[in-house]
Order: sequence, then structure tokens, then C-alpha cells
Amino acid sequence: MSVAEFGGSGQGILLLHGLMSRASTWWTVAQWLKPYGRVVAPDARGHGRNPVRGPFRTEDFVADAAGVIERFDLAPAVVIGHSMGGLHAWALAATRPDLVRAVVAEDVVPDNRGRTVDEWKWYFDAWPPAFESLAHVRTVVDVPRVEEMFEEREDGWHLIAHLSDLYEIASEWGERDYWDHVDAVRCPMLVVEAGLGGLRAGQMAEVARRTGATHLVVPESGHVVHDEAPEVYRGAVEAFLSGSIDPV
Repeated sequence: MSVAEFGGSGQGILLLHGLMSRASTWWTVAQWLKPYGRVVAPDARGHGRNPVRGPFRTEDFVADAAGVIERFDLAPAVVIGHSMGGLHAWALAATRPDLVRAVVAEDVVPDNRGRTVDEWKWYFDAWPPAFESLAHVRTVVDVPRVEEMFEEREDGWHLIAHLSDLYEIASEWGERDYWDHVDAVRCPMLVVEAGLGGLRAGQMAEVARRTGATHLVVPESGHVVHDEAPEVYRGAVEAFLSGSIDPV
């Protein structure tokens, strides 16, 4: 498994990326997190340089995250997750509370039942077989840190993750809900909601209500709050961390 060690010492901080992304996209966030502890981020299975291509149940991702915490002696860790990573942070805190001290969950909801990958698969189907350059990628794939998610091959630039894997991962979210995991979280939690993220309304507020978490809505931000509203995100996370752990 590919794991990025960003530095810092003391308290363990585990960063979990979202679908299609990879550990290295956390680099900027990791720089200001280092005074708060040892910052580590894995490439999730099916992403980045992680060679594991499946299975892709939520429980498999959670077992991987638990393994990183144990392997790098991070427990009990602050687990910070974006989107898919936020879901895995909830599930990890619910099922392995011994490994998790606090959670930051960014723009993720527990219940997407009824939604299918067909709602957005058409977008990826419209991509060219290969992109001619990173500039070409940026004109089509308008997401932060997109250059971290692509690699150059002989015929051009390609997404590192396999689209078939992404479809399989996301398909599970339309078939089950995760309220039972949310309800089992007992550690301090911050939930950060993107005002322009497009997720089902009201669920992150309900997460906060059920768990006593701090809930922050960032009206001006799209889905990737930590890149689209970095100062707001940093301020919220640092305030949360200063209330639960001390800088080393």
C-alpha cells in the first residue's frame, strides 16, 4: 500500500481522501497539520499507487485504514476524511473506537440510497481515450489537485484510478445507508458541509444533531472545501483540534 508520511511527531493524524483522489492531494493541508502531530495519509485501495484492486466494500477500506493506524502506531488517531474518506472515518470510529480519538468529516452524507452511478457515469464516458497534456486534463476535469490524479503514459495522460473500480465503489453507496455507523460514533467530531457541494440536504445537520458534533456550513465552497475554501477549512479544523489535542 502507498502511504504518504508528511512529517510531524506525537499525536497520530490520519488523512483519508475521496473517490478518484489519492494521498498526495493532502499535501497542503498536511503542512499546517504537522504542528498538531504525525500526519500520515494512505492511498485507498483502487487509488493512487495502492496495488489492491478489490474487494471494495466499505468494511474493506475501514480495515485498511485501521491497518495503517496500527502499522504506524498512530492510535488513538485524529481521522480526517473528505467525502468517501469521511464515510470511512465514521465507520472506523464506529467499529474501532480504540483507534480513533476524533473525526473531521468533510462533505459526506450517510444515506445515498437510490442514487446510481448512471447519474454521473456519462461524464466519464465522454472523456477522450487519453488526454494530450495536463492542460488538456484541466480543461475537462475541473476538480482541485487534478494533476495529482493523472499520470503520463505512452499515448497521453490517464486517470491513475480505474473507472470500473470507482463505479463499483460508488455503487455500494446507493444500496445501503450508514446511519448505524454515525450513531455509534462516540468521539469528538467536526462535520464540514460544502454549501455548493450538491449532497442531499439536511443530512450533515442531522449527523451533528445525533452525535453532538460541531457542524460548519461553508456556503461559498464546492465539494472539496479544504481546497476551495482553504482558510475557512483550516480555521475550523485548527479550532477543533485545539479543543481536543494540544500542539506538540
